[in-house]
Amino acid sequence: MEERGNKTIICSVLFLDIAEYSKKSVSGQISLKERFNAFLSIAIRDVPVNDRIILDTGDGAAISFLGDISDALHAALSMRSSLLNEGVRMEPPLLVRIGVNLGPVRLVKDINGQPNIVGDGINVAQRVMGFADPGQILVSRSYYDAVSRLSQEYAGMFHYQGSRTDKHVREHEVYAIGYPGDFTSTQRTLAKQSRHAGAAGFDAVLFRLENYWDIFVGTMARWERFAVATFRDASAKQRTAYVGVAVVAAFLLLALMVKLASRPEPKPAQIASIEPVKTDKLPASSVVETEQAKIVNETTKEVKESPKEIDTDAKKAARKSRKIAAAEEKAKDAKKNARIRTLAETTGAPAVVSLGVLPWGEIYLDGRMQGVSPPLMELQVVEGQHEIKIRNTTFPSVTRIITVKSGEKIKIKHRFAN
Repeated sequence: MEERGNKTIICSVLFLDIAEYSKKSVSGQISLKERFNAFLSIAIRDVPVNDRIILDTGDGAAISFLGDISDALHAALSMRSSLLNEGVRMEPPLLVRIGVNLGPVRLVKDINGQPNIVGDGINVAQRVMGFADPGQILVSRSYYDAVSRLSQEYAGMFHYQGSRTDKHVREHEVYAIGYPGDFTSTQRTLAKQSRHAGAAGFDAVLFRLENYWDIFVGTMARWERFAVATFRDASAKQRTAYVGVAVVAAFLLLALMVKLASRPEPKPAQIASIEPVKTDKLPASSVVETEQAKIVNETTKEVKESPKEIDTDAKKAARKSRKIAAAEEKAKDAKKNARIRTLAETTGAPAVVSLGVLPWGEIYLDGRMQGVSPPLMELQVVEGQHEIKIRNTTFPSVTRIITVKSGEKIKIKHRFAN
């Protein structure tokens, strides 16, 4: 670090900003900054101290990476991964805009004698960050040109977003890591998960269908982008071939639909020849209906076999009627209970684990980070055994093994102390 003092160098700069930070209360700002610092520490922990300079901007941070230019990319991806894993149940939500630039900076000493950076490199990183949406990573043209040549995998991560103009009327070509809306769609899925937490029955089935639909829409969108990019880069002959294949596929699909629509219905003789299904292979609801019909038929048969007694004894007839009604009610209850048992077996409610840590701690569930507490954190877990680990950079980590049941609520509180 000392050898680079008072020199202008080219380095990658990562600029991060907490969205709507100034609109939060003091307690909300403290919560956001603590979680932000924890995630940022994780993102840069593998970068040597002498290869980075961190500037705290109050509502964010700026990090200059003096070594490998790919360190800024890895840190940005790690930060976004932590934000996604945190979910949407934390209040207030932590939304961060991220920008990366490669440019000239000058190393100087600040008023406290600590290393600082100034120059166009950090200024452009801040401008690029300002163009990003919450949760999005944008990089400048200079950074893209450098890092995309390191490997084909790096080049495939970026997508051109066009030219943007800053408040100083300066043009900036920017590239996004991932397509716009990927972070938003993931947050929407997490929001649905939080909203439907503990849902059972029809709501749980509807929640699963919504997730499947989101996955299908996302997959189709990616295929659409791939098809458009392939068609745009293809030659005239290749485009003609693509159109021909699409027309043939559409024709075959139309022919298949017409054939299925014109398929004749089965004749009555064919229907009559179908063998009856044995009751021992029917589902639970069908067996209940069969038992109900059997009870009613037997009771009705008893009533019909003694018409004289019914005519001569009104009380006995009334008892028979009540017996029939009771049998029908009993069969309905059995059918309802069987349906409830089947639903409970297929849609078991998750357990909820509430965690509170003081002064703060990183929460890991089965080896995967869930967020930072405080504030109070609630985790949705499935039935069974789980490992919860609480980490703090000042104290030894704490591990607890818990066994939960479906629908159970568990509270865990831990205070780190010397």
